[in-house]
Amino acid sequence: MLKFYFLINPISGGGQGKVIFEFLPEIMASMDYKEDEWKAEFTRAEGMKEQINEALAATETLVAVGGDGTVSAVLSAMLQGNFAQKVKIGLIPLGTGNDLARVLNLYKPYVDRGLLFLVRRLVLAGARPFDIWKVNGQFALANYFSAGIDARIAHDFNLDRATGAISSTSVFANKLHYVKRFFADRNYTLKSGRLAYVDKAGNRHEVDVSGHRTVIVGNIPSFASGANPFFRSNMADGLLEVVDVPNMHNFMMAIAIGNLPLIGFIYKKYFLKSRKVKSLELSMGKDEFLQLDGEDLSGKVGECVSIEYAAQVNMLALDP
Repeated sequence: MLKFYFLINPISGGGQGKVIFEFLPEIMASMDYKEDEWKAEFTRAEGMKEQINEALAATETLVAVGGDGTVSAVLSAMLQGNFAQKVKIGLIPLGTGNDLARVLNLYKPYVDRGLLFLVRRLVLAGARPFDIWKVNGQFALANYFSAGIDARIAHDFNLDRATGAISSTSVFANKLHYVKRFFADRNYTLKSGRLAYVDKAGNRHEVDVSGHRTVIVGNIPSFASGANPFFRSNMADGLLEVVDVPNMHNFMMAIAIGNLPLIGFIYKKYFLKSRKVKSLELSMGKDEFLQLDGEDLSGKVGECVSIEYAAQVNMLALDP
């Protein structure tokens, strides 16, 4: 059984995954790990699910090197293969948003101190319990789900990247293109929608969200590259935070001031009114735009989305 298995997305971070693959042998040797105690390989576009399952079965700790989408693929495989209590998960953040890495205190050390520092810290890090949710029984939700303007932006961004409209591979260029997509899609609203949820006391509620800008469902206190529209989010309490945003003013305020200690606290408590829920169903119009952990989910789940608790996993994290 391997102590560590690194699955590396070779295109994340403008190709930084390839650099990490090259330097891992030197890094692991410097920490006295023998060659038969760890393994690293690039993720495959074809057969990635089988690749992840093989890695999970062969190691104590699987380290996903890439963006939030790479981690989401790993967690989906964990749930389907019943690995949740058997394998710890680590992350080296190379994506555009890196929201999960931010709340696990992995993103800033990597940016400030570099790869060697992060790997050294990560392989010695303790694990924290972390909730995982199921979307329509088949997709793992680790970070957030949303329907509306932000999902439309994510859809168009991914389409631009797939068709070559984004010429650069740098994280900075990706973020600039996100801004461009925001202005192009700024008038988008939900065509129709009804949110039904069970609150933490077990009571069922229904809300009409037709014409709203977005509905955001969060498991972590970070959204869209570090914004935080959620009120007192907890990653291991068996509850999701749900915010339905009726207008552009609320959307912009949620993104802009959600992280401010006092003003953000007041705004989220009294104006956004984030709801804590045990489960939810979202019924929408045909062909609504959806995103899951920063990845485009449009057209993959139909007109009704259900989200329910799946399991807790152990995620490697650093102290603040």
